[in-house]
Amino acid sequence: MTIERVTTLEDSRLDVFCRLTSHQLRNALDPSRGIAIVESEIAIRVALEHHLEPIALLLSERRLVSMADVLEKLDPAVPVFVLPPDKAEQLTGYRVTRGALAAVRRPQEPDPRHLLQQARRVCVLEGITDTSNVGAIFRSAAALGIDAVFVAPTCADPLSRRAIRVSMGNVFLVPWAHFSGVWPQDAFDLLHQEGYYTVALALSDQSMSLDDPVLKEYERLALLFGTEGDGLTKNAIDGCDATVRIPMAHGVDSLNVAAASAVAFWELCR
Repeated sequence: MTIERVTTLEDSRLDVFCRLTSHQLRNALDPSRGIAIVESEIAIRVALEHHLEPIALLLSERRLVSMADVLEKLDPAVPVFVLPPDKAEQLTGYRVTRGALAAVRRPQEPDPRHLLQQARRVCVLEGITDTSNVGAIFRSAAALGIDAVFVAPTCADPLSRRAIRVSMGNVFLVPWAHFSGVWPQDAFDLLHQEGYYTVALALSDQSMSLDDPVLKEYERLALLFGTEGDGLTKNAIDGCDATVRIPMAHGVDSLNVAAASAVAFWELCR
């Protein structure tokens, strides 16, 4: 690593951390790779432990001490920019990141078919645009045994800054890929070709309960979750083999999608 002290956030070397938009980050190096920004020491440690390629780090002075073991393993060519305390506190989101950011090369997405062939329990996200919910779903997926996550074209980027931070870096632990082609028809064709029983988490008069023991009998399950407001689209629900609801008390009809995913993962991945 190379430690480079900077005195102002206006330094052009910090553009990747302070000024590039999400779209620019995704295309900054190569449209097929791009850059992801990892915020907080915990998430950075997870990213580097799972072999993401660091491009640069931006740290406050005190992070030089707490992250010394991480820094000593970096390639000498990777710059580590260090800000004085008064400048570090001006960073957007400083109270959350606590002065630790890393720019890493986005990993190549694996082939969806290959992922499906290696998995038994997968999650499919449609239209979830709140990056906090995407990050929370990935954190639950990593903790509760989901083998892979698949993202529809209408879903937020799992490697957005907030999604990575909310996931505590766990987005790097669970293999994931976008479904390409015509949504949702092509996705269902692929899921069924690989032997998946597809389940829509949705409110319906014809839905079965999540704790129905029949669901655990399927060798391969794909759990579909929809947007925070309206849930899954009608096309997605109609394409599924079954619709499932979470049994709830006190007349509550639904949960936040991140909470619902955690409940479903716990029940069906045990």
